[in-house]
Amino acid sequence: MTGSSGETLTAKGSGPRGGMVCPKPDGQSNVRAVKDKLKKQLKIPGFKRCPKTPKPSTSNAVEIPPPKMVVLSFMDHLNQKALAEASKHLISLEEQLFTQKGAETEGGSLTRNGEEEDKLHEDYQTLLVQLWMAVHDSFNPAPSREHLEVLRCAVIAVMQQEEQDRQWEDCPDGLSPPEWRPLMCRSYHNSLLQKMVESRLRNATVQRDIEGADNLSTDMKREVCKGGNCLKKDLLVVVRDVKDCYPQDLDICNLYASLYHQTFSKQLTELARSGLDVDDCTYLLFWINDYYPNTILQDKELKININCESMGSLVPEEDQAVLEEQYVAHKEDKVITWFDEALKNEVKDWHRGKMPDIIDGYCFCPLAIYIIQVINCAVNECKSILGNKCKTQRILSKLESFLISYKNFLDEFMKGRRDNTQAILKANLVSIKQIRDFIIGEDDSMSEEMKAKCLLILTSLKDCCNGYFIGPMQEELKVQYKRLWTHDWLTGSQNVLDNILETLYKNLENFTDLKPVCREELLGRLHTDVMVEYVKRMMKRKIKLRNSEQQGNAARLLSEDNRKLHSFFIEEWGSKESWLSEILPKLAEVLRLQDPGSIQLEMFTLAIKYPDLRTSHVSALLSLKTNLSAADTRTIKESLKENRLSFTSANDVRPFFSKVPLKLINKVGTSWSLLRSVKCNC
Repeated sequence: MTGSSGETLTAKGSGPRGGMVCPKPDGQSNVRAVKDKLKKQLKIPGFKRCPKTPKPSTSNAVEIPPPKMVVLSFMDHLNQKALAEASKHLISLEEQLFTQKGAETEGGSLTRNGEEEDKLHEDYQTLLVQLWMAVHDSFNPAPSREHLEVLRCAVIAVMQQEEQDRQWEDCPDGLSPPEWRPLMCRSYHNSLLQKMVESRLRNATVQRDIEGADNLSTDMKREVCKGGNCLKKDLLVVVRDVKDCYPQDLDICNLYASLYHQTFSKQLTELARSGLDVDDCTYLLFWINDYYPNTILQDKELKININCESMGSLVPEEDQAVLEEQYVAHKEDKVITWFDEALKNEVKDWHRGKMPDIIDGYCFCPLAIYIIQVINCAVNECKSILGNKCKTQRILSKLESFLISYKNFLDEFMKGRRDNTQAILKANLVSIKQIRDFIIGEDDSMSEEMKAKCLLILTSLKDCCNGYFIGPMQEELKVQYKRLWTHDWLTGSQNVLDNILETLYKNLENFTDLKPVCREELLGRLHTDVMVEYVKRMMKRKIKLRNSEQQGNAARLLSEDNRKLHSFFIEEWGSKESWLSEILPKLAEVLRLQDPGSIQLEMFTLAIKYPDLRTSHVSALLSLKTNLSAADTRTIKESLKENRLSFTSANDVRPFFSKVPLKLINKVGTSWSLLRSVKCNC
């Protein structure tokens, strides 16, 4: 390429450096201009050329030494609370001093440095002190993370020393162990725990208890409560924190639990033998039988980690028996006193002429509610304090003696015929029913024998009260009963049964203030008595049914009377004794039938249905049918007698004919009683 001055220039990339064009050396001024131009083109703002780094001289190189290994001493480990490392350090020194491997020999004999041995012994003593301090501070006041780490290292050290003891037990002949072996660290550890537990429970009784133990009424209660609270708190610390510092094979939770249980048991046994009053005795039994086994040992965290079943009782059996006898005897006296006071206060109100309370329109007596509350409170307390349902039997047995007194007072009161007698008895029927329901619903705390005795007394009480009401009614109806099964009844000239029911209705209107459930029982008793009287009048044989027409008419009247009685008692007044409505129709069927075989079959049916049907009843019933021959009558009775043992009756059959007393007259006029009459419990 030719320039403007006629000079030839080299193209870009064709020069020796492949750079930009350069002028020839003969033009010095042009060269400087080109250089200035290149500087401007290549200049980069803020850029400075770095000076070249001189190469190091190999003749002046210096080697850097490796870092030194720092060997910590025994005291260094102690100062850092590295108790496991301190223990390992001493074991290493021990092996150097007391084994062939580490000791110097002279002529084949082992030599030792006495000063080093003494120093090692002293270091071991120092280590043990540190170990026991770490263990001793397990509960002081609440272990921090740092302390738990120290405790964990201490436990490791204990296990290391235990292993070293075993190593020396198996040492070869010619080697003698140090004088401090065996150290028995684990044994000393357990002994230390025992002392710690004893100290903590002992000191707990003099410390202020933030959970309210200081508010308890006696020193004994405060001592027991504080000791028990301390036991629970410490065991929770063990299962939450201390447990993780120990290996599982040491079973530290159960070890602590056993130590606390034994120590607490010793304290309570001493208290039990100190001659406690009833109040303190009750509180101690509460801890022994209820709070300790059912609340403390059943804590969720403790139950998971501790074998609570193996703890046993806090107090020896013989000492506990003495406490329980003291408590039960006191509770018996209290229950008797409460029963007597309640009954006497009630009886005073009766004799003062006070009328019972009316609640919801019915006469009411609070006696049963009070008695049931007393029993429930006493029994529940006994179950809690004694921890055994069987021991509540003695408390419940006082109910029987109370019921006997109750019956005696009520019997005596009924003799007075006061203005408030009927109202008082109505109210007491409610109490009797409430106590009866309570006894029936009582669980296995009350024996079956005791239940039977109490229920028998209550039944007698109820019968006496109902008898007081029914007696005047029956007396009033006596004249009307005599018209049953007479010529007037058979001919229908007099509405005999209608008159009886009308009289009953007037009397029953006086019982609207009797609680319905008690009124039902009264009606059931009255219903039964009316039916018994009806059948009794029927079997007195005041009329003779000489032919089938008369017998059919009597059967029809019997069925009609049955419908009236059923309608009156069951439908109108709510009697629950519906089974009574089945008796008269069966008797009517015997009267209606004329064939001796059919009569015999019907008598069989009647005897199966009512096993208390006796020969006297059969004779009286068949004697109404005067057209039945003596031979047929004898055959029916003999067949019934022979087959009675083969009859199978239902288990729920209620007696009826046994309540119908009869007298038969023999051929020469001698009369005798074949059945015993029902004795009135009043």
